[in-house]
Amino acid sequence: MIIGIAGASGAGKSLLTQGLLAELTRQLGDGFCSVISEDCYYRRRDELSLEQREKVNYDHPESFEFELLARHLEELRAGKDVDVPIYDYSAHNRKSETTRVTPTRLIILEGILIFYRPQLRKLLDLKVFVDVPLDICLTRRIRRDTAERGRTVDSVLTQYEETVRPMYFEFVEPTKLFADLIVPGGGANAAASTVLLDHLLAACRH
Repeated sequence: MIIGIAGASGAGKSLLTQGLLAELTRQLGDGFCSVISEDCYYRRRDELSLEQREKVNYDHPESFEFELLARHLEELRAGKDVDVPIYDYSAHNRKSETTRVTPTRLIILEGILIFYRPQLRKLLDLKVFVDVPLDICLTRRIRRDTAERGRTVDSVLTQYEETVRPMYFEFVEPTKLFADLIVPGGGANAAASTVLLDHLLAACRH
């Protein structure tokens, strides 16, 4: 079973995902559920300098190698291991190393644009959209990017104004129409998280 968790940058997709992973692991054991982030599939940009890579619009669909992501999901569903890329946010490029992911009963895919391409949507058994006001998303993004990704507040705000916000309205928000479940508040919504968890447990125990 593959479920997709989409929404704006900073909406709480990772919080919801990690909460589900922890509870599924507690109740069903290790090796039952795995997580794949869409961010791992940012295109390799070896031909660009660091300065040029810093100017790339990473919130546009063309920034992602969706073909590779779809192929990896198909291979996992067929029972094959895959080597998932590792993305280096400080270098704005993929690392040479990869992460080996083995097939599990449940796979959670999370990212801003995972509902954008029909080829990905058809691979998802359940589509969840995390819906959070953009001012809250921006606050969370500033905290995350400065603490975890070595960014300055000015660079986060500039990127947000120039690409993140406009790309959200153009490409991300419209994919809400494809969602089977909309979760207001993200991982902080305990009631919605419980409903989603119960659904996954029931489906996987059936």
